Amino acid sequence: MRAVSIVAPRQVAGVEVPDPSPGPDEVLLQVHYVGLCGSDLNTFRGLNPLVTYPRIPGHEVSGVIVAKGAAVPERLGLGQRVMVSPYSACGLCPACRVGRPNCCQFNETLGVQRDGALAPWLAVPYAQVYGSDKLSLQELALVEPLSVGYHAANRGRVSEADTVLVLGAGTVGLGAIAASARKGATVIACDIDEDKLRLATLLGATHVIHSAQEDPLARVRELTGGEGVSVAIEAVGLPATYRLAVEAASFAGRVVYIGYAKEQVTFDTTAFVRKELDILGARNALRVFPSVIQMLERRERPFLKLISRIYPLAQTAQALADWDAAPTRFTKILIAVTD
Repeated sequence: MRAVSIVAPRQVAGVEVPDPSPGPDEVLLQVHYVGLCGSDLNTFRGLNPLVTYPRIPGHEVSGVIVAKGAAVPERLGLGQRVMVSPYSACGLCPACRVGRPNCCQFNETLGVQRDGALAPWLAVPYAQVYGSDKLSLQELALVEPLSVGYHAANRGRVSEADTVLVLGAGTVGLGAIAASARKGATVIACDIDEDKLRLATLLGATHVIHSAQEDPLARVRELTGGEGVSVAIEAVGLPATYRLAVEAASFAGRVVYIGYAKEQVTFDTTAFVRKELDILGARNALRVFPSVIQMLERRERPFLKLISRIYPLAQTAQALADWDAAPTRFTKILIAVTD
């Protein structure tokens, strides 16, 4: 079969790879949509330290089950629309032993440490697919990135008593916004892009801060009566937003970091102790795919508005080049693998 590979930084090519065949505990998917992630863009740019080349990208997957192994249970039937959990877990490392395989020490994510889904067919273990008869294949392709933000809200123990600041309104940040709003929190979204802030409002943000036009810390203090937010979720990955999350958090607050900082971050750690902050990382997603599917099935929020543009598989190189040239123009790019 013909797949799309990033063969070197800024070089994308079609490659021939063997057709997959499902093992006894696997399903074979006809891949329909693959969402491009920031990790894919960084792979294209040559800035992803987790990737070796060549690499077939793609871990935000939706597809249809077209074959299955003998050990696959009957609840997964041919023709079922599904999304894929793209992570692996060793089962033996400290994280796996305490029931947190999302941060497995030896995790290999589709399209990052191992080849991904930008190909017509994909064989995956049946335990890693989640179906919905109510969601379209485009909606199912949004589940994984939204789940990363949902997991971050869970890590921050967000509840209806909280005021939550989400720094960054990309797809993952919007997932944190939607999850926090679903949990009943008051949500403040902060970004430099007006279109993304409009999306944040549609997905549940009560307040928005355009950080290119106003001082975000001053605005947070104004909105919270000078106290700061009980939960700050960082979904950008810049030193400035790493520090802002700590500064904006209230005493006894929680800070959750999703974004990978591309350079070292320096802190005045006095605030860590004086405020007795919980500083938390959030990696991938843990047992939230069914909850996110249910959230989308209710259709209380216009999640399809996250999709900025859909490119055919043959135009994957153009999609990555367009995103690289104008990153603020796009919230989510989908690649239509199957017409």
